[in-house]
Amino acid sequence: MKLSLAIAGENALPTAFVVFRGFAESMRKAAALGYDGVELALKHPDEIGRDELASLLAEHKLEVSCISSGQVYAALGYAFTDSDPARRSELASIFRGFIDLAADFGKTVNIGRVRGPIKGKKREEAEALFIDMARELCAYAAPKGVTLILEPVNRYEIDFINSVDEGVALLRKAGIANLKLMPDVFHMNIEDAEIGATLERNIADVAYVHLADSNRHAPGDGHTDFDDIFGALGRAGYKGWCTVEILPLPDPDTAARRASEFLRPYFRR
Repeated sequence: MKLSLAIAGENALPTAFVVFRGFAESMRKAAALGYDGVELALKHPDEIGRDELASLLAEHKLEVSCISSGQVYAALGYAFTDSDPARRSELASIFRGFIDLAADFGKTVNIGRVRGPIKGKKREEAEALFIDMARELCAYAAPKGVTLILEPVNRYEIDFINSVDEGVALLRKAGIANLKLMPDVFHMNIEDAEIGATLERNIADVAYVHLADSNRHAPGDGHTDFDDIFGALGRAGYKGWCTVEILPLPDPDTAARRASEFLRPYFRR
C-alpha cells in the first residue's frame, strides 16, 4: 500500500476537503512528511500544467494517486444525474480532460458528490442518468488505462449512493469493467454497520481508500478503529492507495503531520 495526501490549488473553495493548498508548496510539504503521493482536487483539468506537474513530482519524488473531482460539483454545480443535455455535455468535457491527465498521472479519476443527487427524480431515473454518463466516460478512459472510482458519501451530504453496499449494487447494474469503488472510512463510519468487514467483503471492487477519523480530523484524533480497517485490508491483500482526506485542523501542518505519524506504522507492518 502507498500513502497519499489530498491537496488543491490556491483558489480551491474554502470547503474543499484538502489539507494543503498551492501545488508547489503542498508537494514539498507532503514529501517532507513522508507521503508517497498526492491526490489532486481539481475544478478543471488545466488548473495545473502537465510540465509543471511532472517537474514537481520528479523534484519531490512523489506520484499522483488520483484526480479528485469534488469541486466540479461543489464549485461548478455539475452532476452525473443532471438531465440537461448541455450541462451533461459540459461535464463530460471536463471529465475527459481529467481522464487525459490521469492517463499520464495516476490512472484514476474520482467520482464523489459529482455523481449528483436524486433530488426529486425517481431513483431509477437517477441511476440511469448516472450509468449513462459513467459508460460514456469509462469507454473513453479504458483505452488510456484509466479507472473511474465511485465514492459513497454519507446521507447528510447527498441522497444518492451513501453506503458501500449501495455503491457495489450500482456497479453491478452498470457492469463496467473500469468503474470501481472508492470507500471513505469517514462516510463508512456513518453509513456502514462495520468498516473492516465491509471493506474485506467487497475488496474485489475496491480500487482506492480515503482515510479520516470519525470527526474528519487526522487519523488518531477520533474514535475510528484503524486496527480493524488495516487488519481487513491486510487480510484481503489490498495493495492500492490510501489517501488522507481531512480537515486542516488544528492547522494544516499539524493535521498532515499527525496523520502521517499515526498511519506510517500500519504501512510498515
